[in-house]
Amino acid sequence: MEFAQLCDRVEAGEAAAGPLDTSALPGTYINSNPQTNGIARMVIAETGGRLSLRVYAVGPEDEIDWGETGIAFFAAGPSSRAAAGFTCVYDFGFAETRLQAMVMKGLLVLSQFHGFKDDSGRADYFVREYYALTQ
Repeated sequence: MEFAQLCDRVEAGEAAAGPLDTSALPGTYINSNPQTNGIARMVIAETGGRLSLRVYAVGPEDEIDWGETGIAFFAAGPSSRAAAGFTCVYDFGFAETRLQAMVMKGLLVLSQFHGFKDDSGRADYFVREYYALTQ
């Protein structure tokens, strides 16, 4: 079995085939920073056996609903079957936002990569925030 780094290597038979267990991820995640001017909350929902993400960002008067998008899941390691993180993309036309998240110590750690496509002169930027699951 080939590998690019030591943690990619698993013993024969260690890597179990099949889908990842995503049962721990659905729910509403609230930003731990009440003063954020970015993403206020996120909802991971299951519909028809598939999970999707809906983002609500802070707006001038109310939340801005980014809509629903599909998410790709990742395990914590090559022999794990439990989903530990995900990635997705929101394309707004004038900008694109890539989200990468992982669950760590009971929080969802969200990395945001914002890139502008509208020749506005705004710099592309990165944000990392922490979200708590509320049931």
